[in-house]
Amino acid sequence: MDRNKFSAIAHRDHVFYNPISEAKMKQVLGHIPLQPNDRVVDIGAGTCELLIRLAESRQIKGTAIELYEGAIESAKQRAQGRILADQIEFITADAQVALEAYEEPHFSLGICIGSTHALGGLIPTLKAMQQCVKKDGYILIGEGYWKQRPSQDYLKALGGAEESELQSHYENVRTAEDLGLITLWSSVTSEEDWDQYEWLYSMSVENYCHENQQDPDRDAYLQRIRAWRHTYLKWGRDTLGFGLYLFRR
Repeated sequence: MDRNKFSAIAHRDHVFYNPISEAKMKQVLGHIPLQPNDRVVDIGAGTCELLIRLAESRQIKGTAIELYEGAIESAKQRAQGRILADQIEFITADAQVALEAYEEPHFSLGICIGSTHALGGLIPTLKAMQQCVKKDGYILIGEGYWKQRPSQDYLKALGGAEESELQSHYENVRTAEDLGLITLWSSVTSEEDWDQYEWLYSMSVENYCHENQQDPDRDAYLQRIRAWRHTYLKWGRDTLGFGLYLFRR
């Protein structure tokens, strides 16, 4: 089963590839005083809706870094007719490799929402952002956190995850502050936000499988999404949080 294809199917009806609501995303972006031609990098950009919107509304110059080529192709299609061809540079590459090209601070805003794993976790991501974002620039991070201690059954259902892979909401903020960043704003997903995200995620896969009976991965997709749905309802809804964090470098 192609996990990237599965994720693309599951997110096909989402605006963003994360559980933060559009209203909360718009709110936090309103706190970032971007100017035309400011440079913005998005790591794990997915289909680049956030960068495209910033290019539309703020006339920024974007750099989208995404490992999955299918997501970048979808992003290019989304961008057509909405922004100028040179407003976003699309890079299909490993994030660590792509960022090596920026030895000096280059960006006014660095974004990594739900993709800190691409750089090895929260701390490596924050350090990488400090290297590529200009002084007094902004860093916007989306990161999971534990609302309560996860049970061993939940961790096992997540594929053998470790409790140490995430922290608390408070610890996410302190981690950044201990690295010298200034916390400006944070929003977290509500239960309604999570339900909107998870049920659309689940329904998208169910609908795809109903519409594509001949897909050789259909049974695997259904098995995966139904197991995930039970995992969310039994444990995830009460245990896993997701926060959006805005820092000044």
